[in-house]
Amino acid sequence: MLENNILNKIAEEHNLNNAKFNRLTGGDINDVFLITSEEKKQVVKINNAEKFPGMFEAEKAGLEALQKPKVIDVPNILGIGKIENTSYLLLEYKESTAKSSTFWEDFGKQMAALHRTTSEEFGFHQDNYIGSLPQQNNAAASAANFYISERLEPQLKIAKDRGYDLGVTRSFFSNISAIIPDEKPSLIHGDLWGGNYLVNGNGDPCLIDPATAFAPREMDLSMMQLFGGFDKELFNSYKKDFPLVSGFEERIRLWQLYYLLVHLNLFGAGYKAQVTSIIKQFS
Repeated sequence: MLENNILNKIAEEHNLNNAKFNRLTGGDINDVFLITSEEKKQVVKINNAEKFPGMFEAEKAGLEALQKPKVIDVPNILGIGKIENTSYLLLEYKESTAKSSTFWEDFGKQMAALHRTTSEEFGFHQDNYIGSLPQQNNAAASAANFYISERLEPQLKIAKDRGYDLGVTRSFFSNISAIIPDEKPSLIHGDLWGGNYLVNGNGDPCLIDPATAFAPREMDLSMMQLFGGFDKELFNSYKKDFPLVSGFEERIRLWQLYYLLVHLNLFGAGYKAQVTSIIKQFS
């Protein structure tokens, strides 16, 4: 009843008449609903404002950054706010259809174009979240410094505080610093697994639920290969448009380490063996 009360207040606040609400699947952290009103269909995400402070403000900033280059589809932000102790983010609803015949080729080209969007330094103008965990985005001058200080070290600290002994040595950090390519920062989605893109009404890819930053582009490409869901035609298309630095295949597990640490800290010891195996490999 409380949930319905909040949803009705959101609809009223945005002049959505005779609104009906249907829960959508896929929201592990947030509750996600389709709002169908006389005017249109929209999507609203809600969560506990105290438990996840600033989460939707960070998501809004990430979506706007991904939208700015105009190279890949991203839902428009229609509203953001707080009602009682509930935060909400109101988004454009994307009608879905079958993938176009060139879907994977186009997806690769669009990701390459996104990654060509660069910045003077690594980081982002605000911190955000990776899943339900805070993700810091302080400025860094190099890819290696950013990955170590802003990605690995915070997650390693969380893991240590939760009692995981992962066998990290000084040689691990010096070794990975030596092999991370010295490329310019790329605008990345930051959490691009198979559940974080949609097929829109034109049969084209649409990115959702970002953990955006200007970061090493190989992070996106490695995350996309961690749990599957992306055709190899995408990667072939990407590499034609934006060739990778030699040795990428050998670095994939290094970039995946960050996401596996996040899973370790979110979901528990089932991910420890993979994490310790990667740390040992690069130590």
